[in-house]
Amino acid sequence: MHLAYPAVLAALLFCTGLYGVLARRNAILVLLSVELMLNAVNLNLVAFDVWLRDTLHAGQALTLFTIAIAAAEIGIGLAIVLAVYRNRGSSAIDRLRDTAETDAAEDLPDHPDDDSAAGSGTGTEDQATAAAGKAKKAEATA
Repeated sequence: MHLAYPAVLAALLFCTGLYGVLARRNAILVLLSVELMLNAVNLNLVAFDVWLRDTLHAGQALTLFTIAIAAAEIGIGLAIVLAVYRNRGSSAIDRLRDTAETDAAEDLPDHPDDDSAAGSGTGTEDQATAAAGKAKKAEATA
């Protein structure tokens, strides 16, 4: 068997997975694309193991470890996607960015204390800024 056949197939699988990771917006499809990429690596490991006629079959052993890691990765990834879907109602990757961003308006209290608002007169301005910031954040996540 020529090494070119499985190598070309693995390259096609890897490129398909890479396209899926870069172009898709659904988190489940991105996880499936990552699995395609890992399977392309597994195919290369087994093909080179057969081609080199390794007596220890190190490529096949490493493939078993890669399959175990891929199973753990997909389990944790699906748990994260399900948690995000339950929380936000969507598994779109573009909206995941909002979970990491913090707005300065969130740090301000909803109702300022009477002491801080009485002296400077900026309490109502801080409250208006906080309300505007929260409305903007709610608009971005909707």
